[in-house]
Amino acid sequence: MIKELQANYGHIFEEELINEINQTGTYREVHEGHKLMEIGEYVKSMPLLISGVIKVLREDGDGDELLLYFLEHGDTCAMTLNCCMGHTKSEIRAIAETNAKLIMIPIQKMEEWLAKYTSWRNFVLLSYHNRLNEMLETIDSIAFLRMDDRLLKYLRDKARVTNDNDISTTHQQIAYELHTSRVVISRLLKKLENLGEIELHRNQIRLVNI
Repeated sequence: MIKELQANYGHIFEEELINEINQTGTYREVHEGHKLMEIGEYVKSMPLLISGVIKVLREDGDGDELLLYFLEHGDTCAMTLNCCMGHTKSEIRAIAETNAKLIMIPIQKMEEWLAKYTSWRNFVLLSYHNRLNEMLETIDSIAFLRMDDRLLKYLRDKARVTNDNDISTTHQQIAYELHTSRVVISRLLKKLENLGEIELHRNQIRLVNI
């Protein structure tokens, strides 16, 4: 675990902190689709992402989901930080978009390191800043972009974080994450295919024009 920590966080954290994370953190490997966090659960640890992609979603009163942002290697989740520090229940759902490797940090150490390590405090503040910007971008896309533009942005973001132009998903899953209907998504996907932006295959979408 120490080598992966140094490779992903060595440029951020000092050696003493890296060693503490190695001693107190819990290493986990999860498969695509694994639910790491559920709405309404108390959060007892914070994830440091070593590899893979995690998607973070919000749910409305009817049980419909909205994608907030993706986490990539070297990231952590500001919403998780907020729940951990405030000892409150989670308001988000976190699901592995791809196979992923993580190190889970106990709440007690998170609070201790804020006072002990400047690099940790800066990392936490930067994580809040980055996740806030991503959520503002999500709000902007809902408020100002047409659904076909939102869909294309969603596909491009997904291809970017997974580093793969072939996206394995269903029309229904996209509809859930963009908070719309499957019929609308299917119609817009066909429109994007006719425009030469994508190729549609069974449970797979290939981005052509990036």
